[in-house]
Amino acid sequence: MRVVCPHCGQTNNIPPKEHYAKAACGKCKGSLLDTKPIALNADAFDAHVLGNDIPVIVDFWASWCGPCKMMAPAFEEAAKSFALKARFAKVNTEEQQALASRFHIRSIPTLIAFKENREIDRVSGALSVAQLRDWVARF
Repeated sequence: MRVVCPHCGQTNNIPPKEHYAKAACGKCKGSLLDTKPIALNADAFDAHVLGNDIPVIVDFWASWCGPCKMMAPAFEEAAKSFALKARFAKVNTEEQQALASRFHIRSIPTLIAFKENREIDRVSGALSVAQLRDWVARF
């Protein structure tokens, strides 16, 4: 299974398992089990969506958006349930306008799930931790 390191961006091959006690990047030795959502720019976005065999859950947000700020802690909390099951990432639509345009983001927050280099689902609006977990568990 290919997993992109959340620290250095290196693609790692690891055996698929139900649970991992530890998993380290072959390049930077950072933990592949880190669940903190990562900020993506255009280059990192493509590397993570193309390089990961696990789903990549992307939150398109902006700093001025009240619902985005409200959902941010729930997004981070939900990510903790998916170590090496899904990669959680954030795209600031003000800083990454080309990415927002590329994916036709019309309202924020918008969450898009990617797997095997394609969009598999999307939802707009703030979700609770439980709603996020239920939504991501489908993939």
